[in-house]
Amino acid sequence: MRTLRVQRQPGDSCKGIIVAQNRIIPCALGRSGPSVFKREGDGATPAHRPLRPISGFFRSDRVQRPKSTLSFEALMPNDGWCDAPTHPNYNMPVDLPFGASHEKMMRDDKLYDIGIILDWNMPVTGRKRFGGSAIFFHLCRTGYKPTEGCIAVEEADMRWLLQYMTIDTTIMVCR
Repeated sequence: MRTLRVQRQPGDSCKGIIVAQNRIIPCALGRSGPSVFKREGDGATPAHRPLRPISGFFRSDRVQRPKSTLSFEALMPNDGWCDAPTHPNYNMPVDLPFGASHEKMMRDDKLYDIGIILDWNMPVTGRKRFGGSAIFFHLCRTGYKPTEGCIAVEEADMRWLLQYMTIDTTIMVCR
């Protein structure tokens, strides 16, 4: 089994490094830094619980399908993600338009041009007991600006990591 170890950078809890094989990759973390007490809307990246990739998504109108053993689906204009905690479709993909609070997956920025759905708080994995909705592994903003709790990297680093990662890879975020 392969492990990606994510550590925050000293002096900046919103930025981190990923250690994979003998490589060190800079990344962005949630605006509240890593936390073992993750809750909906807190902006924290969940720490000290192993995260595993479920599947990936990409913008076929902008980027090529990533090379990976993980399953990848091309995003469509009607793809959304429910982030309404009281809705039955909470933390699940939904078709747009959608009446409850949601995120549009085909974003205007590049953040979701390539992304991985991690198993944090996923109903299909039985982790619903933890707080906060989806945690994705996606592309970062310029300067590694903080995320809403996800882990984000540059596209070249994402493509390298995707060739390294498998469905059995563990992502461990340290506080």
